[in-house]
Amino acid sequence: MKELIENFNLEKGSELILEYGIPLLKAILIYVIGRWLIKRTLKLTKKVMLARDCDLTLEKFLLNLIKWGLTILLLVTVIGTLGVQTSSFAAILAAAGLAIGLALQGSLSNFAGGVLLLVFKPFKVGDTIEAQGITGTIKEIDILQTKVVTFSHKLAIIPNGPLLNGNIINYDTEGILRCETMIGVSYDADIPKTLEALTKLCADHPLVLKDPAPIVKVAENASSSINILVRPYTLTADVWTVNFYLQQNFKPTLDSIGVEIPYPHQVEIHKQV
Repeated sequence: MKELIENFNLEKGSELILEYGIPLLKAILIYVIGRWLIKRTLKLTKKVMLARDCDLTLEKFLLNLIKWGLTILLLVTVIGTLGVQTSSFAAILAAAGLAIGLALQGSLSNFAGGVLLLVFKPFKVGDTIEAQGITGTIKEIDILQTKVVTFSHKLAIIPNGPLLNGNIINYDTEGILRCETMIGVSYDADIPKTLEALTKLCADHPLVLKDPAPIVKVAENASSSINILVRPYTLTADVWTVNFYLQQNFKPTLDSIGVEIPYPHQVEIHKQV
């Protein structure tokens, strides 16, 4: 009787080992190898991103996305190896993803816009841009929003979805800007002499570029003045310095050659009774 009980226990133990032990060992082996593969994948992905000089924010986001995606896939595989039906897990994950997507529809648009901004890089931190009715310097680019410091030193936070879908003017991409201003002179002025004096005014400033050369042309014969367009080119960072210089020196330059800048006159007529 004792021998029968011992044989039964051995047979039962062998069955349990075959039924649960081998799948458990398989699951452990799959988990260990899977973790190693995930680490290798993340390491190789990081090397590729560093070689391509990817944005740091995008790099961290993609690495986290790959890590969690592969980890979830690994856990589902391990659970399936243990004999648990994984179809229900897939259905739950799909339903949860749909619910989250509907609840965060606007945020997902900003999220997608942030990824595209970081990938295609229409601007970078430090660039001066004009977008969504705001002009300023990029302070920070996040996945959901972009922070811009305006010229009045206010912080503007623009959602990435509308930002990417709208027009973006980047003042720093080409490295130079045209400083454009208009000055009116009297119809009695010597126009060739005036153009020569204004051209020299532009050329004398060290921040005005020689190539492309400044453009000084008559733009309009207005009702009370001849309007002259003055367009010197400068580096992006120097455009306001040159603009203020021109505004300050237009009148002294024209005064030195005897050219009048017209301004409105008021005439009073007194009638004696």
